[in-house]
Amino acid sequence: MLPNVKIDFANGLLGAVGAMNDGVVGLIATATAVSQTINLVATTTFALNTPYKITSLDELVEKGVNSSSTGANANLYKCVKEFYDEAPAGSELWLMGVADTMTVDKMVDKTEANGAKKLICAANGDIRILIVKVTDGSTYTATVTHAIDAKVETAITKAQQLAEEAAEALYAPLFTILEGRHYSGVASNLPDLTGGSANRVAILIGDTVASSKGAAVGLLAGRLAAIPVQRSIARVRSGSVGATLLYIGSATAENGDPATINDKGFICPRTFVGKSGYFWSDDKLATAPTDDYALIPRRRTIDKAYRITYQTLVDALNDECPVTDEGKIAPPYVKSVEAAVESAIINQMTSEGNLGVDPSDPNDMGVQCYIDPDQNIVATSKFKVKLRVKPYGYAKYIEVDLGFKVSE
Repeated sequence: MLPNVKIDFANGLLGAVGAMNDGVVGLIATATAVSQTINLVATTTFALNTPYKITSLDELVEKGVNSSSTGANANLYKCVKEFYDEAPAGSELWLMGVADTMTVDKMVDKTEANGAKKLICAANGDIRILIVKVTDGSTYTATVTHAIDAKVETAITKAQQLAEEAAEALYAPLFTILEGRHYSGVASNLPDLTGGSANRVAILIGDTVASSKGAAVGLLAGRLAAIPVQRSIARVRSGSVGATLLYIGSATAENGDPATINDKGFICPRTFVGKSGYFWSDDKLATAPTDDYALIPRRRTIDKAYRITYQTLVDALNDECPVTDEGKIAPPYVKSVEAAVESAIINQMTSEGNLGVDPSDPNDMGVQCYIDPDQNIVATSKFKVKLRVKPYGYAKYIEVDLGFKVSE
């Protein structure tokens, strides 16, 4: 070997991390198992109560759920197709089929062995958005009390409890989109979701077929998978929804009283004069407008900050912590932890445009981490961290004072 100079590139010194996949969707749906003959052997290619991860509609078709499917699998195919009509190519979709004996409230019940919790755990906490697609069993009769199936109202509470457990126990925050099933067509009879407190649940009314018992949750989830966490699904600049026609009950969406449905706290399709196509009405979650997390972009933004903060601070768990003579956290260590958290948020959120920063202030990174050094960690074995991230504002109501300009 000839004498030479060899220089190696050192790697792993910058502490960089891969970009978060903020658009991972989970789908729990009524379905039937599929068996196909492969190499002369009957093989179950789509089993119930079994989580699958797919990245395209073709992968679902390979499992035997396709455009020729009937019954529940036809609805499952439609939902996944509409998801990929909107979502970027290669988007991750975790799905699990369940029997039609699983009603919507059972699907999101955290105590159900084959409910959505099983899917969330199988995805190792990667799911950010959970959607639920229901096909009624042949013996099911809906009880429509407030213009939608009463079991949907029960499911709101169950879905909130499931999402809260996912955040608190699994460190995997998410929110759920339910169908406003069996919508009666009378918007004024809908329950007022703005009086609730389910800030991890959204309800969609509206579908791509008329007089549907369900809703186009796949289409809505596809839009969410395609946009950054801080963006509104109702943003007009993003373009119309990827469907030729959308209905609210038996009427086209524009004639289905979307204003009243929106005021009740539901999401539905709508139109704009002078704009072709359909748009989503708003980002409302089933909670009071005064809730900090009343909107999907706020929910997604804070959940992303939660995940980043957990991943940053978990490395410090049970680590040695330098202290002062009084047993308090040493100031240099405080500053190092604050800087680590802020740096992680800046690198993964501010740089991605997820946080609202003041463009006139070059020092505004949209995040502030503070640890009070006056904490006796020797006595308590804990230190408290305060983290604040800045959201965007949203121009939901634009008022213009328009008149003629005259000479004075």
